[in-house]
Amino acid sequence: MQNKVQLITYVDRLGCDNISELNALLQTELKGLFGGVHILPFFTPIDGQDAGFDPIDHTRIDPRIGDWDDLRQVSGHTDIMADMIVNHISAESVQFQDYLQRGKASEFYDLILTEDKVFPHGPTQEELAKIYRPRPGLPFTRFTLSDGTEKNVWTTFTPNQIDIDVRSEQGKKYLDAILRVFQGAGVSMVRLDAVGYAIKKAGTSCFMIDETFDFIASIGEKARRMGISVLVEIHSHYKTQIEIAKRVDYVYDFALPVLVLDTLFNRNASNLKKWLHVAPRNVITVLDTHDGIGIVDVASEGGKAGLIEDGALGRIVDKIHGNSKGTSRRATGGSASNLDLYQVNCTYFEALGRSEKSYLMARAIQFFVPGVPQVYYVGLFGVGNDMELLEKTNVGRDINRHYFTKREISERVDSEFFDRFRKLMLLRNDHPAFDGVFEMMETPSYTLHLKWSNSGDWAELFIDLEAMEMRIRFSRKGKAAELKLW
Repeated sequence: MQNKVQLITYVDRLGCDNISELNALLQTELKGLFGGVHILPFFTPIDGQDAGFDPIDHTRIDPRIGDWDDLRQVSGHTDIMADMIVNHISAESVQFQDYLQRGKASEFYDLILTEDKVFPHGPTQEELAKIYRPRPGLPFTRFTLSDGTEKNVWTTFTPNQIDIDVRSEQGKKYLDAILRVFQGAGVSMVRLDAVGYAIKKAGTSCFMIDETFDFIASIGEKARRMGISVLVEIHSHYKTQIEIAKRVDYVYDFALPVLVLDTLFNRNASNLKKWLHVAPRNVITVLDTHDGIGIVDVASEGGKAGLIEDGALGRIVDKIHGNSKGTSRRATGGSASNLDLYQVNCTYFEALGRSEKSYLMARAIQFFVPGVPQVYYVGLFGVGNDMELLEKTNVGRDINRHYFTKREISERVDSEFFDRFRKLMLLRNDHPAFDGVFEMMETPSYTLHLKWSNSGDWAELFIDLEAMEMRIRFSRKGKAAELKLW
């Protein structure tokens, strides 16, 4: 994987109708900006109830946007990350429909995870209380089979997302088939979506238990033999994240987005610096993704202190809502059919009050901290909350999932804002210092000074938070140069 900025995008929301058009965009208007692209679920169908994260067929690209040959064209010049949805399949899948029709006689019987496979005698109230839930309610949905038998099927997320038994032979075959297809298409990294919930064991939280680590290690070993790296997507307490990072290829730095907001809102880098002293280095950094801005990653948990004190964290959330003039409240918590209670749904640009200066400071911090940075397609153009789409779908996360037109893309690529952002991305991609050694200079809490050095090359970021001024300096042919964004 190249140590360059990566793009996170849906195929059909970036002014493109298909993968071929996305490929063309990467080689024209966006040329040189991205060493890799995380293409969000492109499987059949891309427009399911969870925007592709409920695949009917995980080994087939939705024919409306292309095929595996089209994806291979992209992988010829750009690293591709693809989602491997290990926890569940669609209720409309051939496998689950066959299970409903034939029950135990179905060849997919072992693939479908039911309550009685984990709790043969039924779960106790104590066992149910232990199960870690990302969303309210029990993790089961009752289905009636064709013979009238009723079964409680594991549905960790929604009734349309049917959990699979990843430890069964059918489960292993299912996941192995996905890896083989990815390998053939030139996918260089897989993101294990919702993998923390994949292993269920009676009497445990059923989330990131010891057996989950064994499962991740098994997939990682198979993937590496195929030349594919593995990124694990886990939202959890920061100390848990540090431990997870020791045992996998890559994790997300999900603490960073809120810590950067804390730094800029409160003009104090203390919490960010504390994190950078202990943060894992094998990370993919983000400020925004297709999901909301995660809160649990910096919060306290079970008596363990978080990276930000809970009261201060509450004020940061309130500040986000204030900066968005309340629009983010309409997409967060129990609003707008939203079930991700630990996230704030809002574009990062909107969270910063639509301040281009603050936003570019935030991106500069992201690009200078350790890790491979990713930029979400909405954040690429610095746009606000899409209230029209939210009102149309009543899905909270759609506030940050805008459908750009070709004309919008053309206009934004030509904007002054994008020209500034482009310069910042090109510096991060092209300067050799970022392949070297990271240093965080000792400075007062109201300043942040980050530096990279590689032999005689260097690049440094200095931010005076009291004055809200930023300076980026770097070596150029043995002399000092400066990147001026305004």
